Amino acid sequence: MSIAKTKRFTVLALLAAIAITLNILETTMIPPLMGVFRIGLANIMALVALRMLGIKEMLIVNAMRVLIGNLLTGTIFGSVFWISFSGVVLSSLILILMDLLKSSLMFTSVMSSIGHSLGQVLVVTFFYMQPAFIVVLPYFLLLSIPTGLLTGFVATIAIQRVKPLRKQD
Repeated sequence: MSIAKTKRFTVLALLAAIAITLNILETTMIPPLMGVFRIGLANIMALVALRMLGIKEMLIVNAMRVLIGNLLTGTIFGSVFWISFSGVVLSSLILILMDLLKSSLMFTSVMSSIGHSLGQVLVVTFFYMQPAFIVVLPYFLLLSIPTGLLTGFVATIAIQRVKPLRKQD
């Protein structure tokens, strides 16, 4: 393995570890807004991975965060896992689309946050047959804007301080 590949793998592992740590810290230490809405601090690492390394690596960071984060908190394959997983899947798809459209990091972050909230609300509403839960969607979408701006801002600062390893398109 070349030095460049080793460096990319090491950065990927660090980003995944930080995302898992942020996920667990936020889940266990920071009370959710409105009883159910989280800031999404781990999404910072997905944004950093996307811009520094690329789409495939962002998907790996997001998958590791959900799988290992839920495994370590004891919620693997329970309802919390599926709600988190659905948010990450929709958020990741939006991240890919925004990356392909070359959107700004702040806009990408807000759209990703909105996608995450939408995915979670849809799973609770349909998968768990809780149609009344859809009433929280407007609130979640509104809260997604400031949280998306916050995570985008922090990701921007992080990216400015680290040399990108992504192959230029």
